[in-house]
Amino acid sequence: MSRPLSERVLALAGVVQALAQVRRIAETGQSDAAAVQTMLDSVFRIDAETPQAVYGNARELAPGLRLLRDYFNKETVDDGLPRLALAVLQLERRFVGEANTVAAVAGGIAEIATQAESTGSSTHPDVLSALGSLYADTISHLRPRVMVQGNPHYLGQPGVVAEIRAILLAAVRSAVLWRQLGGSYLDFLFSRRAMADAASEWLR
Repeated sequence: MSRPLSERVLALAGVVQALAQVRRIAETGQSDAAAVQTMLDSVFRIDAETPQAVYGNARELAPGLRLLRDYFNKETVDDGLPRLALAVLQLERRFVGEANTVAAVAGGIAEIATQAESTGSSTHPDVLSALGSLYADTISHLRPRVMVQGNPHYLGQPGVVAEIRAILLAAVRSAVLWRQLGGSYLDFLFSRRAMADAASEWLR
C-alpha cells in the first residue's frame, strides 16, 4: 500500500544519507558519527511503527534531506551520489526476490542486535565488523554490485571496509522501506517537485 509521499521521502533520505557517508569514508577515512549512527540504528529497528521511528526522528535525517532537496531542485552537480543510489535501489529489487538471502540477513541482524545491545552502540567496532561481514556474506553476492570508489589507502584498511559494508546494509534497509511505503521509479519521473517540497518541509 502506498503511503504519503512525505514518508517515502524520509526513506529515500535514509538511502542518500547512508551513501553520502559511504563516499566520505571511502575518500577520507572519516565519517560524520551522528549521521552514521542514525543509519546503523535503523538497521535494528525492524518493527518501528512509523518511518520517523525507524530513524529515531526526522531531524536525524537532516543531512540526507538536504541532499535530496538540492538534487531535486537541481542545485547540485554531483552525479556520483545519484548513480550510487540508483544501484542500491536496483540491488534492493534483487534482494527482496531472494528469499534465502532475506532470511539470512534477518537472522544475522537479530544476532548482531544482541551484540549491539551489550556493547551499548550500533557503531561499536565489533558491531561494525559483524554488520560488514553479514553484508559481505549475503547481499554483496547479488547483482548489480554496488561499486564504491575512493582513496586506495583507506579502501585497503579492513576497518574502513567493514564500516562501508555496514552502512551499505543500512542503505539497503532504507531502500526496502522506501518500496514498502510505495516508492517507485515513477517518483523520480513525476514527483520531483513534490519530493523537493516534502524534504524542505521536513527540514523546517
